Amino acid sequence: MKYHRVLLKLSGEALMGEKNYGIDNKVLKQYASEVKAIVEAGVEVAIVIGGGNIFRGVQAEEGGMERTQGDYMGMLATMINAMALQAALESMDVSTRLQSAIEMKQIAEPFIRRRAIRHLEKGRVVIFGAGTGNPFFTTDSAASLRAIEIDANVILKGTRVDGIYTEDPEKNPDAERFETITFNEVFEKGLKVMDMTAFTLCNENELPIIVFDMNESGNLMRVIKGEQIGTLVNF
Repeated sequence: MKYHRVLLKLSGEALMGEKNYGIDNKVLKQYASEVKAIVEAGVEVAIVIGGGNIFRGVQAEEGGMERTQGDYMGMLATMINAMALQAALESMDVSTRLQSAIEMKQIAEPFIRRRAIRHLEKGRVVIFGAGTGNPFFTTDSAASLRAIEIDANVILKGTRVDGIYTEDPEKNPDAERFETITFNEVFEKGLKVMDMTAFTLCNENELPIIVFDMNESGNLMRVIKGEQIGTLVNF
């Protein structure tokens, strides 16, 4: 395997599948089986998942709510998704631990870096919930931060698009896909990979990112093996 320890970033919206809201159990099971396959291959896996299928902090501002309050609500949404993913993995006999950036001792451990690394070394999947625990930071930023803290080899950003394009491929079918691209080129071209805080964190800590289509069965394993899937952002 090319990568030994990875952080998989999943979007909450992806869990909706064909639904308009909430969690599609079919998608949840597919994601869990993909993760199970790479765990059985000996890869250490940490996961950060968004909460956009339930609530996004930016929605709160649109409704006149204070942004800080909305962001905390968004963090709780990520915990719902994290618990659902944990349950799906455990039902497939994959050992997991859920760590929360906000104290929720009845349902999750607090985030403790050394404990998280120990779980990974023991072959457990560690799911990081509640973002960074701070408002104004996205789950992309949480993924970058946690990946750096646990010394991950790479961030795998699983999306519904098969890589990074010159333009949005859903709006422009003639958009071209990059196989590899540097951090500097992403900055220069103004491409949207992650939010700027998350992306800068990866750049400064020399942590590569692979953007790939998580909905294509077997893609996660192909990425782990080092096959040319999606787009690699490197130096």
